[in-house]
Amino acid sequence: IREGIDADGRQLNYLMPRFNLNDTDMAALIDYLNHLTSAPVPGVFDDVLHFATIITPDADPVVRKGMLEVMEKFIADKNGFQHGGVRPLKSTSRSISYRVKRRWQLHVWDLTGTADTWQQQLQTKLAADPVFAVISGLGGKNWEPVHRFCEQAALPCLFPNVELPVDASQDFYSLYFSRGLLLEPDLIMHDVQRQLAQNKTKRLIQVYRQGDSGVAAAKTLQAKAEMAKLKVINHVLPAAKTAADFNKLMKQVTAGDVVVLWLRPDDLAALPTQVIANTLIYVSGTLGGLENAPLPAAWRTVVKIAYPFDLPDNRVVRMNYPLGWFKIRRIAVVNEQVQSDTYLACGILSEISGDMLDSFVRDYLVERVEVMLSQRLITGYYPRLSLAPGQRFASKGGYIAHFANEQGKKLIADSEWIIP
Repeated sequence: IREGIDADGRQLNYLMPRFNLNDTDMAALIDYLNHLTSAPVPGVFDDVLHFATIITPDADPVVRKGMLEVMEKFIADKNGFQHGGVRPLKSTSRSISYRVKRRWQLHVWDLTGTADTWQQQLQTKLAADPVFAVISGLGGKNWEPVHRFCEQAALPCLFPNVELPVDASQDFYSLYFSRGLLLEPDLIMHDVQRQLAQNKTKRLIQVYRQGDSGVAAAKTLQAKAEMAKLKVINHVLPAAKTAADFNKLMKQVTAGDVVVLWLRPDDLAALPTQVIANTLIYVSGTLGGLENAPLPAAWRTVVKIAYPFDLPDNRVVRMNYPLGWFKIRRIAVVNEQVQSDTYLACGILSEISGDMLDSFVRDYLVERVEVMLSQRLITGYYPRLSLAPGQRFASKGGYIAHFANEQGKKLIADSEWIIP
């Protein structure tokens, strides 16, 4: 390793890297190499790679169908181009054979019941159908049990569609496109800081539904606001949706307040027709429907949207490919962002698995994603994707944006791309 001598005792080309390791580092490296197993990797067979996708019981059934249609047709396309056979690759005196292509088989793991039973369900499913990795997937308000299962099982979980990913940089096997809803408090606070500098802000009022994903986002923003010496008032709306809740709430808002609405489209559509003047209002893009948020006309010109993706006008060219593929494959677009992310995840896995030759090891899969992700040109909803050791979120930032007018969906950024 130090001198650049291969397994047959021959000197490697001078372009090959040398590593000046001390004895301690060398002992650690050799110990690691000795622990690598030569046993078959679960889910990897001579002609088939087995993958799973995980869906929680509170996931939207319409979006579930749309996501699975993308995955099934992507895999059907990939398997349709199967070449098969073994091609030898010669290296020194040793012969290394690898499969040019392996057929993919997808296992859909639908979870049922309460979240405290999910890990046991997943253990049973994995034992019955060993898979090499988990790809995409769809979660509702809670993904943490799935995340924990994948970490404990040393099972790569690549880019699930979830509102609340688990922010744990010390973990290894779970990779996400974005922090999503957890990124939005940082985006909002970045913008609020400008108001604090102008002494315009008196207090921050948050509105969210009891038991919804907005609870976690509101808790995060509250901690950040209190550190900035802002008074925080939380309004927790009951599970039942009534217009009276909003009318009563808006009477408590005064000029100079900052209002943050962690609400879904049905709630946004039920907002009062009038908005309080001289009030800074933010809406969650993730929960509210992004540029499709059904805000009353009077609100559209004053509301700011926390937007953890690239803006629609910026991503048009990148989206031509997946949208064109959906059209050719006759896939109904029911949630463009989820289906685009699913297509992107499948494409990344296809490229990485092809590059791995016959070295199908789960840790190596994750490491290859870390190395190769930044080279992608087609990145869907994200301006750029990149990962490194200790980074589990491939897209790091977002925008605070506003609507250009009362009627259209065109969004205008209030600042450059924000990376908190």
